[in-house]
Amino acid sequence: MKLARAIHFDESDMNVFHSPARTGEWCISGGFEFSNWGQADLEGKARQAFSNGWLGVETFGRVTFVAVTQIEEAELDQVTKNLAEHFVQFYGAPSVEAALGVAQAEVAQMCDLCEEHAPNTLLTVARELSETGVHEAFRIITPQETQLEALAVHGSADE
Repeated sequence: MKLARAIHFDESDMNVFHSPARTGEWCISGGFEFSNWGQADLEGKARQAFSNGWLGVETFGRVTFVAVTQIEEAELDQVTKNLAEHFVQFYGAPSVEAALGVAQAEVAQMCDLCEEHAPNTLLTVARELSETGVHEAFRIITPQETQLEALAVHGSADE
């Protein structure tokens, strides 16, 4: 089973998101956060989170890039529980048990997105508001193959 972890190549996420995700934390799309947003909500750092931020499920911060990786069943269960608790705390779900089905669906959607990609594949998300709601598009950046010739020193010990 695969899911994605937050990855940072530089410090830019620390400046563009109100609350940046922690490097290495498990992430999902998190588009549900914007389900009742309108154009007036799309300003400053909130616009950046909407436009291209993945949601970390530990800090509930945002990150621009995620990397596909293997996840163990116990970790997946914890991710789902964290998300269900978030739904109770921030979205008014009546209980963790009541929120669990929605949390499982959100996590399953992300697992499905990751499953077909090799480990270390990078993913980005782009969102737009339309008359029918939030539209998400995903970009896949495949890992580069390292060429042995670029790393190996060729020669002979006799030279």
